[in-house]
Amino acid sequence: MRDTVLIALFAFVGAAAAGLLGACVLLLIRRWSLTAHLAVVAGVAVTAMLAGTLAVAQAMFLSAHDLSVVTTVVAMAAVVSTVTALLLGRWVVARSRDLALAARSFGDGGDFAAPDGPATAELAALSRELEATSVKLAESRDRERALESSRRELVAWISHDLRTPLAGLRAMAEALEDGVAAEPDRYLRQIRTEVERLNDMVGDLFELSRIHAGTLTLSPSRISLYDLVGDALAGADPLAREHGVRLVGDRVEPVPVEVDGREMSRVLGNLLVNAIRRTPSDGTVAVAARRSAESVVLSVTDGCGGIPEEDLPRVFDTGWRGTHARTPPAGAGLGLAIVRGIVEAHRGSTTVRNVTGGCRFEVTLPAPGP
Repeated sequence: MRDTVLIALFAFVGAAAAGLLGACVLLLIRRWSLTAHLAVVAGVAVTAMLAGTLAVAQAMFLSAHDLSVVTTVVAMAAVVSTVTALLLGRWVVARSRDLALAARSFGDGGDFAAPDGPATAELAALSRELEATSVKLAESRDRERALESSRRELVAWISHDLRTPLAGLRAMAEALEDGVAAEPDRYLRQIRTEVERLNDMVGDLFELSRIHAGTLTLSPSRISLYDLVGDALAGADPLAREHGVRLVGDRVEPVPVEVDGREMSRVLGNLLVNAIRRTPSDGTVAVAARRSAESVVLSVTDGCGGIPEEDLPRVFDTGWRGTHARTPPAGAGLGLAIVRGIVEAHRGSTTVRNVTGGCRFEVTLPAPGP
């Protein structure tokens, strides 16, 4: 029993020395190819066996003949292990190189396609992660292109909408200055109207910039949805009378909501103004609100005749205003973008869908706690 313990101790010392040497070598070549690392690992295994054997032999536990036999066996094992490690390393390196080339493609704007052929579990998992990343990157590029397109449209619309009233204001101011205005009071009223229009446009731009910058500060409080809708209907009634549109709000449940009253009034006002301007005379704009198990749903239904299906995903985009026939003169394509931004700041969502004779905008808000 004592001899066995001594043999184990001497073998452990010799193998530990070989392992320590191998660790030092791996540290020195840590930036080398995986093939070199696998060769060192195989060499450490064989060297540890040989070092342990030599340590036992030096302690006089092995005869010269037995040492020769063991050394020959270890040498053959070293050859086989080294060749196997080199082949495995070359195969893994080749697969890694193919994977790197494939990954480079979606970094240059293409889509990632995993290399053909078998791979280790780790490389296969890495390929799946790269495929998922490629999909997310493609979606991000699409969103970036959509945002850039929206930005270009917004700049174009704003430039047009600013140039028209400014040209009118300049002409009327010059007419008043030169004393050639036939009806100065009418000119002054028109100037005030145009200034208010520009002021509203600048206010929308400021609100949208706060939303995009993430600086929109909310002061939520518990208020009745019935009162909120009632105030919005009262505010939109003059515009509805001007356009000959009937407002209906008799399907609003008196449920409480946790919202910023001022910002949510802006949401309702934008939806109602949008619906009234797109509903023909003698049409109806209906407001409804109901509470489900986990949310409160507020809807505004107009009589615009519907929105083309291909345009529905873009309705809430910044600067988008649809066809010229459905674009109000005073619009800048910001109202619905502001609606979405405010609702999302309340952790809600906005949707639009076509219904018979028009379309329905829905705002979904989280239901307040008890």
